[in-house]
Amino acid sequence: MASDQVPDDGVRSVWLRPRPTKRGAPPLTLDRIVGAAVELLDEEGIERLTMRRLAERLGVVAPSLYWHVETKDDVLDLAVDEIFGDVPPGTGSAASWRDDVTAVLTAWRAAMLRHPWASALPARRRPTIGPNFLTWMEILQATLARAGFHGSSRSAATWALYNHVMGSAASQSTLQISAEERRVGQQQLRAQNDRYPTLAGGGYLYDDDWDRAFACGMDYLLDGLQVQLDRTRESSAP
Repeated sequence: MASDQVPDDGVRSVWLRPRPTKRGAPPLTLDRIVGAAVELLDEEGIERLTMRRLAERLGVVAPSLYWHVETKDDVLDLAVDEIFGDVPPGTGSAASWRDDVTAVLTAWRAAMLRHPWASALPARRRPTIGPNFLTWMEILQATLARAGFHGSSRSAATWALYNHVMGSAASQSTLQISAEERRVGQQQLRAQNDRYPTLAGGGYLYDDDWDRAFACGMDYLLDGLQVQLDRTRESSAP
């Protein structure tokens, strides 16, 4: 399929479709395609990724790509999974479940910040189910299970943590404001102090200590999750 149409069988994800086994396939490999896609995305952003430009970078004609991928979305799915290729070291065995969760999400955020284009993808319609990402998610959910979260409570905890790391990375990667815009914007807030007293007094437009905000938000979430664990244990105690 050489277009962005949804396959007739309804299976859109590249991870759920069988790989082509046609005889006489060209020497272009899936690994080469994914590597070139990540480089292109890192250098030029998601808006510039097209099958034609990717083929040019690889020195092939665009139809050659369709031996391995059917759509641009396939390429994005594969590229996203590629950036999660290195599992966070030392995770899955820390004495404290909080330490493991913090290690996973900190490394997760770092991977997203190294590849800012990936932050534009969480709202896409297809779930992230590549093998590398699933390894990270397995570590996270296994850690939560070890801590005592099960069933719907583990799902809720997972999504709260997922949204925190993705939101943090997306905000840091996509927010663009110049020093002059900060100055003028904050000046306008001070001029309307009666309407926005907290924003004017707190330096709202200068609040971009992303690392601090991420770490502090993590503590808030983990403190809240610990409270839920304690409540569950208390309610189940004889």
